[in-house]
Parts: sequence; structure tokens; C-alpha cells
Amino acid sequence: MMKRSKFWLILLAIVLAANLAVGLKVYSVEAEANGEREAFEKTRVMMRVLHLLQKDYVDPSKVDYTDLIYNALRGMVSSLDPFSAFMEPDEYNDMMESTEGQFGGLGIIVTVRDDLLTIVSPIEGTPGSKAGLLAGDQIIKINGTSTRDLKLSDTVKLLKGEPGTSVTITVHRPGTGETKEMTIERALIPVVNVKDDCILEDGVGYVRIVQFNEPTADRLEESLNALVAKKATSLVLDLRNNPGGLLESAVDVASMFLPTDSLVVSTQGRQPSQAREFKTTRSAKFLDKPVAILINGGSASAAEIVAGCLQDWGRAVLIGEKSFGKGSVQNIIELPDGSALRLTTAMYYTPSKRVIHEHGIEPDIEVKLTEEELKRFIEAQRGMDLPAPEDLKTSPDTKEGAEGTPPHTTKGPLRDQQLQRAIDTLKSYDVYRKAQKKRFKELRVNKDAETDAKKGTDSDKEPEPSQDKGDEKK
Repeated sequence: MMKRSKFWLILLAIVLAANLAVGLKVYSVEAEANGEREAFEKTRVMMRVLHLLQKDYVDPSKVDYTDLIYNALRGMVSSLDPFSAFMEPDEYNDMMESTEGQFGGLGIIVTVRDDLLTIVSPIEGTPGSKAGLLAGDQIIKINGTSTRDLKLSDTVKLLKGEPGTSVTITVHRPGTGETKEMTIERALIPVVNVKDDCILEDGVGYVRIVQFNEPTADRLEESLNALVAKKATSLVLDLRNNPGGLLESAVDVASMFLPTDSLVVSTQGRQPSQAREFKTTRSAKFLDKPVAILINGGSASAAEIVAGCLQDWGRAVLIGEKSFGKGSVQNIIELPDGSALRLTTAMYYTPSKRVIHEHGIEPDIEVKLTEEELKRFIEAQRGMDLPAPEDLKTSPDTKEGAEGTPPHTTKGPLRDQQLQRAIDTLKSYDVYRKAQKKRFKELRVNKDAETDAKKGTDSDKEPEPSQDKGDEKK
């Protein structure tokens, strides 16, 4: 009996060992497939390096474990793309504060493009905009320090600061080859979203979205209702120099021009959970009226989502210049020690599956501005914000006016070619639509007349003899 029990125990041990071997082999194969085994080996290397730095580096003040690990994480994540980043706890807190409404700085949106710190767009009315900074400008130095060797998060730290303090930057403008140094005073950066709703001429409405944040859609709805009350028959939606903002805000804005349940944008990433579709969320306020959208190289992110969406659905004609091309999705993941990871997890696609990132949105009608025209346009935005309707009309008799006033305008500092083209396009469409309605009405009248004439002819005919079969039977 004892021998039999011992036999079964040995057999059970053999079976368990076999199962364990198979399990380890399966895990090993899976780990090998996922690169985990190599990762574990390299982690051991990293820990060995950390130990050697802590133990033997000549300056012990530079080898704090937390600093070393944070620096390693920062370098690892930033090597992926310009928009992914590791944020230390204080950086994460600063970011959260800046998204809540106001912060001290220059008011410029920056990114890294071709290893150079590049301005996506200056926020209108801020120190950066007033200093004449433009989308595409490259900041090569901050307070004398080269930005080429700095991480994006470090450059943002240097640019931001207490309102009233100053920062000196060296800016290179690729379009002209000009490089200059300027000192700009920081200010409290306000959150502005929708501006300048008005009727331009012949029923053409105008409204400008400065950036996309939580109140943008509600503010736009108010503007559209006001324009409709003023008998607007069409709309120019100005998204130039709009750096973007919240995805939800972009979806809400696009919803005002599209039928219910229309696709606005979709995302795709490595994980199935990243494959998402975002559809219209509220009732359309401007569904039956033609729309022209103005874009340029400073239109990015959420602005590109709206422009690309309405272009795909044939709801708007895009006028201006190619947009910036920022269409990636970043998730913020808070980590246990209060730090956070901003990680690119997906890309945005327009309804027709065009990728936005690094491609941008092409206008239907390209109207390029020269450097001088762009400079005047920026000046007008930060001053009067919008040229009066009469400023848009050309006059061959107009001569050069006061200093800074270009020729061929009846008055004012600017002839906005892109806006004028949008107005002309909408007016042409309105003329075409009215002609179409008139033609349809004429066709209807002629058809009704032909019907009446035919009825009259039929009534003049002699009645045919009765063919009463009942009488024939008699």
C-alpha cells in the first residue's frame, strides 16, 4: 500500500513538473514575442548604471536617484515624437493649471518640428501676437540658451513665468531668412474663444473662432443665432491662426453645420479601444446655408478637424492656405508619484479617412499671402480685429494714404484677400442659387401654363357619342 501511494506521489510530481515546464516555455515564448525578455535584461543594465553613478560619479550632488530616473524617462518618451512627454509632478500641476483658464506667458503654442522649436500659432491679443510672432517661426534661443538641446517641456518652462516679467528670445523666420532677437514682457493669458460676429455685406455673416475650449460651441451658437436674426444668408467661419484645443469642442462646433448622426472625426491606434468615431452631438443651427472656412498655416488640431470634416461632407468651401498638420491624440496618464505621461496613442482621420497629422488640410481655393500681407493681417487682428466691409472693396482711384496704408483700398490698414475671396465665393454661390430658384420657378410656371392650356384644349373638343351598352341590349 505504501509503495502504491509513493508511486502516485511521484507520478503527480512528474505531471506537475511537466505542466510547469510547459507553462514556463509558453510564457518564455510570449515574453520573447513581446520583447519583454530583452526589456528585463536592459532594465538590469539600467539599474547597474544607476548604481555605478550613485556609487562612483565624481559629483554626488548630480546623482540623485529621482533626478536620474526622471531624466531617463524624459529622454525615453521624448524620443518617440514631439507631442509625447514625461512630466514631473510640478510640470503636471502647471499643465493642469494652464488648462483651467489663465497662465502667465507669451501666448504662443509651440512644438518641435525638424528638431527646431517651432511656433504653431500665436494666441490673438497676447504678447507673442503683439510682438509680431507668426506661425512657422523658429525660436532658436531663449535667454541666450539654445533650444536645440532642450526638451519641449523645458522650453515651455523658460517661456512661461509671472506676468510682468520679461523673456528674451531669438527668432528665425524661414520664409524670409530673417533672424532677430526680441525681449517680450509676459502677461496673463486669457482664454478667448469666439469673436467678431457681424454681417459683412449682402447677407454674408462672419464669425471667428480663436481657439476651441469648453465654452466655444455655446458662444458660437449665440453668434449664429444673432447672425440668423440679422438675416444672414451665408457664413464665413474664420479659423486662421487657431491653434486648436479640445476635441469635444471641435465635434460640438461641426455639429452646428451637419445633420444628426454625421461622422465628424475618427481615431485609430494600436489598441482596439483607440478605434473610435465621433459623431454630431447637437442640432444644426446653420444647416441650410452655404459656408466658407478660412484656414492658414496657423490652423491646427481641432481647427483642422472642423475644416476637414465640413470639407469632406461638402458643407463648406475651404479658402486660404494649407493648415499646420497636427492631428495626433495624446492621453494623459497620471503615475503613482504624482508625475504623468503624455502619450500619443492614436491619429485623427477625417470622415473620408484622410490623415491630418503631418499632412494638414488643403484648401479648395488657395489664396496665399505675402510676408508683408501676413504681417498686416496680424496687425489688423490685434488692432481692429476685422476690416470694415468697405475696406474690402477695391478702388482704382485710391492713392497711397497715410504711412502703413497699402494702395488699392478705400480706407483702413488692410485688404484681406482671403476674406474677400470667401465673400466673393459665397456671393457667387448665392447668385447661382437665386438663378437656380428663378429658373425652377419659371419652369414651374411654364409647366402649369402648359397643363392649363392642355386642359382648355380638351374642354373645347366635341363630346363623343354615347356608347351605352345597355341601350344596345334594348
